[in-house]
Amino acid sequence: MDNSFKPVTHKFVAVLNKKIPVNLLMNALGHMAAGLSANYPNIPEMRFDSYLDKDGGDHKSISDNPFIILAADNSNKIRTLRNALIEKGIHFVDFTSTMTVGTYLEQQQRTKETPELNLEYYGLCLFGEINQVNELTRKFSLWR
Repeated sequence: MDNSFKPVTHKFVAVLNKKIPVNLLMNALGHMAAGLSANYPNIPEMRFDSYLDKDGGDHKSISDNPFIILAADNSNKIRTLRNALIEKGIHFVDFTSTMTVGTYLEQQQRTKETPELNLEYYGLCLFGEINQVNELTRKFSLWR
């Protein structure tokens, strides 16, 4: 492991809809976080590292980048952020109410049959350059 200091230039952010029950949000957050790196074109930029404990235990694949969790007042605030992320080309994954209940095939079909404007967003996770991400997420408060 290279112990030289490398400044952090990127961050992860999750924005969660505070109107959704926490147990559903935790499920959505797990799915989004798992999917976020699936097709990111530059995995080394995400800075996954191993943290070794004193006993030699290896705690693998922990990012050196910050991961901040923010609260959105409602689904429309997340939709607006989602559109801004698309416009700026910032990498993200979202999760909607159509992605719950039933098999994954039923969830995919339900999503396919729902116009975007009718989707209820549970949240989204994004990864990007700190200044760009901060500019787009500054209106959200820290999750409490």
